[in-house]
Amino acid sequence: MPVTAISSPPLRVRHYLPGGRENGGGIGRLVGYILDAQQGGDQHSVIDTRGPRWSPLPSGYMLSKAVLSLMRDQAMARDTVHHIHVAGRGSTARKLVLTAAARAVGARHVLHLHDYDYRADFLSRPPQQQAAVRQMFYGADRVIVLGRRDRDTLSDLLDLDPARISVLYNCVPDPGPRCAAGRADAPLHLIFLGQLGPRKGTPDLLDALATPGMASRDWTATLAGDGPVEAFRARAAELGLAARVAMPGWLSEPDVRRLCAAADILVLPSHAEGFAMAVLEGMAQGLAVVTTAVGAHDEILAHGQSCIFVPVGDPAALAGALARLVDDAPERARLGAAARRLFLERLEIGGYVRDLAALHRGLLPAKSLKTGAA
Repeated sequence: MPVTAISSPPLRVRHYLPGGRENGGGIGRLVGYILDAQQGGDQHSVIDTRGPRWSPLPSGYMLSKAVLSLMRDQAMARDTVHHIHVAGRGSTARKLVLTAAARAVGARHVLHLHDYDYRADFLSRPPQQQAAVRQMFYGADRVIVLGRRDRDTLSDLLDLDPARISVLYNCVPDPGPRCAAGRADAPLHLIFLGQLGPRKGTPDLLDALATPGMASRDWTATLAGDGPVEAFRARAAELGLAARVAMPGWLSEPDVRRLCAAADILVLPSHAEGFAMAVLEGMAQGLAVVTTAVGAHDEILAHGQSCIFVPVGDPAALAGALARLVDDAPERARLGAAARRLFLERLEIGGYVRDLAALHRGLLPAKSLKTGAA
């Protein structure tokens, strides 16, 4: 008997972000993982709205190219979903322009908020800019946030309908089971991933590593990220850490995976976050994670179960937590195993891509059904 089979055509999604996949920081890394994991013939691509920070091309030039690309898609491929990634500061200024163009031509678009404190950014703006930001979010077909805190910011502060907001926690690919063979005699290896600076807690971490309790233990550390690397190398030298702490700068995705695979503890003592990709990388690798209960971290992780939370801006407490983990291999293994189980259950990229595809398809008009026989 003939039956009607529903067939969903492949999605065509444009991601707009500063710096593109390679130079877009944590947002770029997340989008890169989405591109690598896209399924069923879906076509995700990236448009850079700013260029690398060191690029000689002005950001206005890159933004103009992005606007023209969006308008061209709307003229030639109207079923494209435009996925616009936004944070505070200059990112919001650029996305005000891009979303105004999207509204003007009727392009279906999603706003995906990545920020460590968008409430403060919004409140720092004059009333006219606040009105424009509200219009930007009101005009989106859907808004994605990293956690409940950001959802509450948009619904309470910007009066955005909560029904139009989706919470999608960041995700990373599964690197596979961890192999620790041959590492028993090596010094314990601590890693930090992220832009070096006060917001990520880099000064707190260096001060913690320099405490007598940590200095007396056998460990090495790698602090991988961009920012004022030379200044922090100099600070490490002042603290007597130069021989034990490496700062290689920003690492590629494969280099991050190799670094995590050779590590024991992931430490990120951030003062503010959305949902740190570094924490996810550590969880995926089964590392013991030491971080702070900022952003959406405590919406997923639990102190003493899947991580160790330390107070923000407290090098002494951080040093104590690290020293206890350095001394206690079974506790490191327990925390790492629990973190990896949680990652596989809730934070692996496959489920994220399926949820994202469902959200994108929900924005498109109904397609004609294809029929067949069974």
